[in-house]
Amino acid sequence: MRIDEILSASDRPTFSFEFFPPRTEEGDRNLFEAIAALQPLHPDYVSVTYGAGGSTRDKTIEIVSRIREEFGLEAMAHFTCVGATVEELRSTLDQMVATGLDNVLALRGDPPAGEEEWTKTEGGLEYSHQLVRLISADYPFSIGAACFPETHIHATSAEDDLRYLKEKVDAGVQFLVTQLFFDNAVYADFVERARAIGIEVPIIPGILPITNVAQLTRITTMCGASIPDRLRHELDVRADQPQAVHDFGVAYATLQCAELLAEGAPGIHFYTLNRSPATRAILSALKLLRPWRRKRIALSAPV
Repeated sequence: MRIDEILSASDRPTFSFEFFPPRTEEGDRNLFEAIAALQPLHPDYVSVTYGAGGSTRDKTIEIVSRIREEFGLEAMAHFTCVGATVEELRSTLDQMVATGLDNVLALRGDPPAGEEEWTKTEGGLEYSHQLVRLISADYPFSIGAACFPETHIHATSAEDDLRYLKEKVDAGVQFLVTQLFFDNAVYADFVERARAIGIEVPIIPGILPITNVAQLTRITTMCGASIPDRLRHELDVRADQPQAVHDFGVAYATLQCAELLAEGAPGIHFYTLNRSPATRAILSALKLLRPWRRKRIALSAPV
């Protein structure tokens, strides 16, 4: 089923999980064990990323297909224009159509490993809005895209970043998923600014449950997400207690999600890192408490 239709038809927030293609057999086992553990929570859909430079293109499609066939879950493939000509992009899109996929998350993508600057492939595309336009013109997918509440790490300014996002939406994007963040005021401000310039599609907050301080530091350094001072303090006082960090991280993410949903966010997209326990605990608590029934304001787009 198309994700835009899922979003418009649902009378409650949607919940989704993101996974990445493993590089080893053990990683494969861990991934599908996590999916099996999360399946009983009945996510509305899941997504599978590309590796840097489009390095896992075939693996991504393979995993998405397996998730749909073996687990009966709607799955979305991430899709970038890195390292591919337009002809090669079309070939991959044709493969996705033949496989029966309905959804794609269109991204410019990160440079290949070892490269810091993004370089257009000869015969390829330079900007994500060009990729969105190519897909929307000739393919039947529901198209999502990423957005950055704290501004993309390579953007020249917050205003330019938002303007480029508007170009993607105008080219055919039907829903947005945010980069991870840890301060809900950042999300609320971003949604307000997006609505002010005419972006009306659903903006789904992306949430990373904190389970490991070193891992968190590595991820936020790469993507530019900030860690509020009070949150950093609580993590620091537990730095030598891994289980305490995990427990606190689950509690923090649960409260963060509950507040977002109570304030009208259209759903939550969990960055699982191919692990299930933290996400299972958080989503189970949310489904029990149903905070979205308390109050709804205009954070979700009109549908």
